[in-house]
This record gives sequence, C-alpha cells and structure tokens, in this order.
Amino acid sequence: MKERLAKRIRTISPSLTLAISAKAKAMKAAGENVISFGVGEPDFNTPAHIVKEAELALETGHTKYTPSSGLLELRRAIAEKFKRDNNLEYDSSQIIVSNGAKHSIFNVCYALIDEGDEVIIPAPYWLTYPEVVKVCGGVPVYVKASKKTGFKITPEQLRSAITEKTKLLIFNSPCNPTGAVYSEEEVRALAKVCEEAGIFVLSDEIYEKLVYGNTQPFSFAACSDYMMDHTITVNGVSKTYAMTGWRIGYLAAPKDIAKAIDSFQSHATSNANSIAQYATIKALNSPEAAVDEMVAIFAKRREAMLTRIAEMEGVRCVVPDGAFYCMLVVSSAYGKKFGNKLIDGSVAFADCLLDAAKVAVVPGISFGADECVRISYSLSMSDLLEGLDRIDAFMRSLA
Repeated sequence: MKERLAKRIRTISPSLTLAISAKAKAMKAAGENVISFGVGEPDFNTPAHIVKEAELALETGHTKYTPSSGLLELRRAIAEKFKRDNNLEYDSSQIIVSNGAKHSIFNVCYALIDEGDEVIIPAPYWLTYPEVVKVCGGVPVYVKASKKTGFKITPEQLRSAITEKTKLLIFNSPCNPTGAVYSEEEVRALAKVCEEAGIFVLSDEIYEKLVYGNTQPFSFAACSDYMMDHTITVNGVSKTYAMTGWRIGYLAAPKDIAKAIDSFQSHATSNANSIAQYATIKALNSPEAAVDEMVAIFAKRREAMLTRIAEMEGVRCVVPDGAFYCMLVVSSAYGKKFGNKLIDGSVAFADCLLDAAKVAVVPGISFGADECVRISYSLSMSDLLEGLDRIDAFMRSLA
C-alpha cells in the first residue's frame, strides 16, 4: 500500500513544545495568570509612520501583483540598506523579497541543497533550520557550541565537521536562541574555513539591529570576494521594525542563485504582500529613532534580567549580546521530582514549571540544548521580573 504522505513531509519532526504551548494558552483562556517567556517577537507596535504608509498604499490602489521578486523600488532600498549597514554592494536583481525571512531561508535551501547534501548547523540552533534542510533532502550536521565559548563554534569545530558531502553552513548571528554575536574576527576565521572547503553559507542576520553595549555584528559576505560569491544573506523587517505579522523578508545572493530563487518563487508563492512591501520601503528609508528606542528598552530589560538571574537558585546563563533571548541553564533540577513527576529534561522541566508557577518557557531540546530552556525578554519589565521570581521560587522548591 502506498504511503498517503510524501517522504519529504514525513521527515519533519513534530514540535516538542506544542503541548506545552497549547497548555499555556488554555490556562490563559481559563483566566489563569500565566507569564509567557516564549514569545519570539517584539512587544511593540509597528511605528506609526510605517502603518500610515500602508494605509496610503491601500488608499491609492497599490493592491495589485508586483514582480515575484518584489517591487523594484523596495529591492533598491534593500540594496542601499546592505551598502549602508553592511558595506555590501548588490544590484537590485540580486535581491529577492519573500513572505518573511523564514520563507527566504526555505528558498535558499531549496535552491542549493540536493538529496544527501550535508548542511552544518551550529547548536543551539533555531528549530526551523534542520526541518527545512530535511524537507529539501539534506542532512543536518550539528556542531555543538560550548557555553565556555559563549555558545559560539570555533574554526576547528567547523573544519572537523566538513566532509566531501558538505554543501552549506547555516550561520545565525545575532543568534536565536542564545543571543550570541560573533565578532568580525570570529566571522573572518570561520569564513576562511568555508573558503578553504569551498562551501556556501546561508547567513541569517534578522536580529542584526538588536545588539547591546559595544557589540557589533559582521556580515559573512563582507569577508572576501569568495564569500561574497558564496554567501546568501537573509534578513527582514519583522524584528527590527516590530513588523512580524507583515511577513516581509528578503535575501541577497549571487546573481545566478537569485535568478533561480526568483524563478522558483514565481511558481510557489509569486510576490509578497504588496501593501506590506510599500510599508517596508518607508521603514528602510526612514530615520531609525523608533528602532533605537526599542533597542534601548530591550537593553534595560536585559540588564534587569541578568541581575536577577545572578541572584537565583540553581540556574545560570551565558550573557546574550544580541536578539532578545537568553538560554537559562536549568539542568541542576534534572533528576528531581515535582510531585510524582520526574524532571528528566527540558520538556519535563517546562511542563512542571507551567503547572507549579504558571510560567511558560521553551524547552531547550527544541534548539539542540536539552540542559537549557529559552526565555525571551520581549515582555514588560514587570512580567519579566515576576516571571523570574516564580522560576526562582520553583527551583528552590525542588531543593
């Protein structure tokens, strides 16, 4: 009897966090005071001038199809953004606008990965990366970053993971879920290994504006002419401009790869939302006062979070330099019981924490780091501190 579902769909792993997420939502709906650390989006409204531009687009009838790769004016604005922010020179033909950065990541993998190709993914990783690789016929190869190195892989680790089957490195800095940001020196050292091995890089830079202190991210494609020709840079407006629901992501790629992706996208989805594209032009061409204000608020929450974590019982973290996440190491609770339930990993920890303290976190096993849970500081300062107090009380109750 033939399988009802295609093999490519059957390779996708079910979400290990789905039950916890559904449980938290049900508790909230029932009126319980659940504090959620799981949200992966800024808790700010889209800046008013961007919203007004979308309203103007509606009023003036900009509701038709656009080129599949995106409006020319938008692609020019994106190319200018790369030149201004990343010192990267792209022609508008090398820019593809898609339905969110996740869509761009899928397009890159679909265009580059053949059956059996190996794709190196540093761990902890964003949970979508391996699933996209598998759907495209690739084989995820995980390189575990150490807490001692700030959750950043070393050139030696990368070199050891490369085989004759390696096609691509998926690189994310600033990183979801760890908040790690690689320095220019660290990026150049990894790029040298990639160049020696002749592999491609997908550089996911969606959190590039969300960095703190003196931290400065650096684009992989800026390392050399070789990397410029072998790197596809993915970005978008979701995190920087609090536009998660607008679904505009984009990529910059060598011309042949961009052309192939445009051809595929023209058949798969055609263009991204036209109204959101006009709003994105406004976002990219406007002063970033609202972005700076948002980053300043995140920075204050981050400092408050780190101060409180340092006081807590049985938990620790690696200081995040970017994004708005922190990996909380909670493995000291493993082997203990909450009621009759043994806490034997991050899923059980998250489930027990939700029952005991009404706090929702994301189990680290989803990111390849079962000793941790991910918390986000994209929630109010009061909820942030109250949630950490509850986690502290829960940990002390297990002692």
